[in-house]
Amino acid sequence: MSRPQRLSQLRLLGFTLYATSAAFLTYFSMYAFRKTFAVASFEHVDGWWHDVDFKTAIVIAQVIGYALSKFIGIKVISEMAHARRAAAIVALVMCSQVALVLFAVMPASWKPVALFLNGLPLGMIWGLVFSFLEGRRVSEVLGAGLSVSFVLSSGVVKSVGKWLVIERGVSELWMPAVTGFLFTPLLLLGVYLLSKVPAPSAADRRERNERVPMTADDRKRFFLRYMPGLVALILVYMLLTGMRDFSDNFSAEIWAGLGFGDTPSVFSTTALWTSILVLIPLAMVMFVRDNLRALLTNHALVLFGIVVLGFSTLMFEHDYLGSETWMILHSTGIYLAYIPFNCLLFDRMIAAVNDKANAGFLIYLADSMGYAGSVGILLYKQFLDVELSWVRFMIQSSWLLSILGVLLVAYSAWYFQQHLSSRAGRRELPVAS
Repeated sequence: MSRPQRLSQLRLLGFTLYATSAAFLTYFSMYAFRKTFAVASFEHVDGWWHDVDFKTAIVIAQVIGYALSKFIGIKVISEMAHARRAAAIVALVMCSQVALVLFAVMPASWKPVALFLNGLPLGMIWGLVFSFLEGRRVSEVLGAGLSVSFVLSSGVVKSVGKWLVIERGVSELWMPAVTGFLFTPLLLLGVYLLSKVPAPSAADRRERNERVPMTADDRKRFFLRYMPGLVALILVYMLLTGMRDFSDNFSAEIWAGLGFGDTPSVFSTTALWTSILVLIPLAMVMFVRDNLRALLTNHALVLFGIVVLGFSTLMFEHDYLGSETWMILHSTGIYLAYIPFNCLLFDRMIAAVNDKANAGFLIYLADSMGYAGSVGILLYKQFLDVELSWVRFMIQSSWLLSILGVLLVAYSAWYFQQHLSSRAGRRELPVAS
């Protein structure tokens, strides 16, 4: 390798480490404002007299806010100018922190409103952060590093929250806001570093297609052009989001049902093992240079994750796996299937179709439907008199996801392979004006 090539590789490595660290730090910190409340049980909340369980009510409220944010983000994220992204991240997260303070001080009947207001701004953070990373030759590594942040941070911030309650005597109602205050300096540092990430290079644009803001007509045209494959993927993502959000929001209840109710470290330990098992296979997709092949490889990762989820559940039900091992494998399966939708799969799809688009649009299109599905699962569990324990409900949901998910992913892979291969055979794919 010549000296200029070595220098180019070193610069690319330095950029990759810097951008991954900045994005990881930003999104890792954001989770302290979103998920810490899930570790509390809220068994006795003064003034709460409604028939609905208090924790279920606030989870539903936050998820509805988050889901609504995803619908708003389809337009906002796909159209936002790059210069405004860093300031938007800080402003949105600080609004969510104000909502956590309101959650602590408002009367019990109004606390779900505070959690709705907390979820509403946070739903747009992912798209803003990933917009700094998309459309690059190393987007798989960047996206995998960013995605691991929400796997790892979900466990870490819950362990911090549980520690604040058990060891420091912070009330369950104030614990989410206190955790947010603790992570605010880290968030500001991450956003500052992220704002210094350079724009994609000419080589990035040649290999991965230039990413530009989209108009409403652009979004409609793109969806209709690839609708069969996109609909199948969105349905898979709805199932995955519902499962991932359910297991995340009610992790305290699920672990308690498995006999780990008073073990704060179990959240971070599971998250750490899941992060290690997920990171390497996701990052390896970077070495698949052909974009169509990489798109199909991402489909294979999603399919493999769903199989891991289903097979580990089968082994647990027949007592071949212990509960802690099952939870690690179950979580690994979810995130192997879930993470590609948040960055890798759609980033390569845009590069493969060589069409005018950005990943933010596709991510938020899928996310809006995904969190709508999550709301539906919560409402089903609460209001349709489903007399199942948290663990049993997760087991049965895992079977549904495994069966439908395999069929839908297989169809989507077939669709894009046939559709894009036939287009390539007829003519060189045009770049839409």
